[in-house]
Amino acid sequence: MKENTEETKFVKEPEEDTREYILQKNKKTKLGVTILTAFLVLLIIGIIISNVFFNN
Repeated sequence: MKENTEETKFVKEPEEDTREYILQKNKKTKLGVTILTAFLVLLIIGIIISNVFFNN
């Protein structure tokens, strides 16, 4: 079995040569994280608003 000597990193810096990463610092990743964060914030706000209306 071939052993991997490189460690897997979470975010790849642009100047690194490794292929062992989960996310890259590029436009697609930043856009995806922004959309996901906005969706989660809207979801949390919706849950809080619905909780206020249903408990009254």
